[in-house]
Amino acid sequence: MNATIYHNPACGTSRNTLALLRHVGIEPRVIEYLVTPPDRTTLVRLIADAGLTPRQAAREKGTPFAELGLGDPGVTDDQILDAMLAHPILINRPFVVTERGTRLCRPSEIVLEITPPLQSPFVKEDGEVIAPSP
Repeated sequence: MNATIYHNPACGTSRNTLALLRHVGIEPRVIEYLVTPPDRTTLVRLIADAGLTPRQAAREKGTPFAELGLGDPGVTDDQILDAMLAHPILINRPFVVTERGTRLCRPSEIVLEITPPLQSPFVKEDGEVIAPSP
């Protein structure tokens, strides 16, 4: 199965998602989106394919979200997208794309909705165990 992960190696959820992909036998194409941000068309597609709005896909914690006024009720989706393109740290992560769909994998085990089933337990960085579904 082919997969692409929009990854931030400094993020524990993103690292867990990448490790989980590898645990189920997928070696994904890794895009460090802070180094190589998606263009507007790709970003819009990722967000829509994941069933989200730009506001739902925006990261607030550890970003300039508040100082840019993005939480104000009158801010449009286009303004949020413009801010994400100007400041890629505002793009929540990790997005994963496979033939089975696109997901914003927060928490990391959401990736299992679009991968082959988990065959053996997976241990996250914090020690949490994700068990295969019965």
